[in-house]
Amino acid sequence: MAKLETGPVPVSRNYEREMESIIARFEEEKHSFYALARVYTNHHQEMEDLFYRSLIRLEGEGRKRKKAHSAAATKVFLEECQKVSEPSLSSDDDPFHPFHHLGAAEKEAVALVYMKGCDQDDAARILDIPIDEVKSRLFRGIRKLRETMGNGPEVEGCHEYQKHYLDYLGRTMDRPEKVDFEIHIYHCTGCQEDLASFQEVTLALAQLAEETHLPPDVMERVRKRLDQREAQRQKRSKKRKSILLSFAGLFVLLIVTGFITGGFASLYYSYTEDDEQLRAILQHNLGERLDLESESDGVKVTIKSVVADDVQTLVFYEVEDMKGRNRYMMNPYEGVIIENEYDVMKRDEQSSFYSPPRDQENLHNDKKNVYRGTISLQPVSVDEGTIKLQIVRLMQLNEDPSTGEWIGGGEMRFAEGGWSFEIPFEKQTSRVHKLDKKMEVAGIPVRLDQMTIAPTATVLEYSFQEQEKEGRIDMMTFESIEAKDKKWKADQFGGMMYGGASDNEGWNSFKTAFDTLYFDDPKDVTIRFGAAHLFVKDQKVIELDVNKELPDTIEYLGNTITIDDIKIGSPTQVTLTHDLPKDREYENVNYLYYRTAEEEEDYYSIGVSGGDGILMDKDGKKYEPGSYEYEKLDQPRYFETEQTIDFYNDGSSDDVVPTELVIDGYSTTKYLDDSVKVKLD
Repeated sequence: MAKLETGPVPVSRNYEREMESIIARFEEEKHSFYALARVYTNHHQEMEDLFYRSLIRLEGEGRKRKKAHSAAATKVFLEECQKVSEPSLSSDDDPFHPFHHLGAAEKEAVALVYMKGCDQDDAARILDIPIDEVKSRLFRGIRKLRETMGNGPEVEGCHEYQKHYLDYLGRTMDRPEKVDFEIHIYHCTGCQEDLASFQEVTLALAQLAEETHLPPDVMERVRKRLDQREAQRQKRSKKRKSILLSFAGLFVLLIVTGFITGGFASLYYSYTEDDEQLRAILQHNLGERLDLESESDGVKVTIKSVVADDVQTLVFYEVEDMKGRNRYMMNPYEGVIIENEYDVMKRDEQSSFYSPPRDQENLHNDKKNVYRGTISLQPVSVDEGTIKLQIVRLMQLNEDPSTGEWIGGGEMRFAEGGWSFEIPFEKQTSRVHKLDKKMEVAGIPVRLDQMTIAPTATVLEYSFQEQEKEGRIDMMTFESIEAKDKKWKADQFGGMMYGGASDNEGWNSFKTAFDTLYFDDPKDVTIRFGAAHLFVKDQKVIELDVNKELPDTIEYLGNTITIDDIKIGSPTQVTLTHDLPKDREYENVNYLYYRTAEEEEDYYSIGVSGGDGILMDKDGKKYEPGSYEYEKLDQPRYFETEQTIDFYNDGSSDDVVPTELVIDGYSTTKYLDDSVKVKLD
């Protein structure tokens, strides 16, 4: 039975509905994620970046059910932690300092099990290693931590019984083995001492995880950054008007011709299918109409068609509220379960690319009780088969399709129920073109590696080369792929997906999706770059004097920064204002660390908990929120104008009195005129 429920999570119009769902679930485990991250870093700004980057990746790689989503979130977050270039400096009294003595393999296993709280089976799945290897890494890691913490016994236990220590302490041993182990322990003093020292370490780790809590401002700041990101990529599509054509007489004649020539599918679907993407797929016989229906308490879901390829599995659907009151859509991050996911879907790292459906306002969604959309699933792992799709929750859309007005009080609402489908599929082939094109973009080496042209999307794989000394590319966008008089736009919703380290020369690979070239098959194309979002290293020390009269000013890159206020506390807050002339070079400033008079050699963590900014185009015209259509602006950039910096000392609750704040560098956006021609052999 389906029923309407109001979720506890408030949402704003600026958030993608899917992202809000991810954040809500991510926040449930934020303290354990923080404990996991503390193994790798103690910098407050880096911590914020870890959460932000992980949420962005999860937006693109989201799994389809709660358990899988939790495992995926942990895997993504761990991978982001491992990208930290080098461990943050920490003093010997930092409780996480002993982790710096562990090797990478031992560190990730211990962090997952004892800091994040994963069981050994989950850790094995996340790390993609056998369970025995997880146990081996845990044993080595605990033993190393024991040595670092000075808890080692004078005599080590018997080698053949050491492998059982962690299972025994974790109460996961089978009873026969447990009895045998306890009999041995009773008679062996060496094993008693050895086991006791292991227990001390595991209890200390459990207590450390229990007492580690994420500072409340981190998620607030992450949410603000996500809002800013959403503001930059919002697009509004004009609704298309249906054109009714009369073709009854001609249709009879062309039916006969179509069956003989094979052109019937193309003609038929050009008149009967509103969705341009689905129409092309049906016309080229890459899928078929399914029209599978399932109804639960007055809400009917129809699976119209499916197309599977090497990029994704795209499901076209329609949801109708039979009572005529609401519109619902599928949320790929919540309430969508693939019962046989492990049997038919790819789950390896190389298949983790997720291309979100394009803007769906153009699918004739003008009825108050009907929503037509697409949902993107992982690519399939077999050539043909059946996807067992179970839907247990649909998300209500809170926008009136006829007026665009926001309704429902800003709360998430859902329809709970049960809609089951067995969706047949046949995997379609893709064309893979090796590119191997190297160039410089904004002074940084870039390499175009490969282009995959699939029925549902075209995916460009490319790489940046790390140049930490001068700066780096944080994100790159593309404008389009062109051939002769045709243009295929980049997917603004897909953004940039991390593909992993590609070699030992510092190249990191990424993926971007475009409209599909599959039905045109060009031989020569031009790839046009859009913009490069850069971090530029340019350090400067800001002297802070709590006894000095404020406001005070400093210069950075020819721009004036004003220190408006310093509030001493735990944390201490410093409010800064950045002037915004037309030619300001930086968009926002990244801070490295600060010092205090008492602890001149220690670096403490910092974070940005508040602030404001404004959108400005290339001519210097400024736009207040809600006063513009983003896609009509000429090279817009978002500039921070106010910042509230928080200064933390995680090892003490005493007031923090900073004496200097160090700027590491700044972020800026460079719009690009670069393009490159490639042959698709």
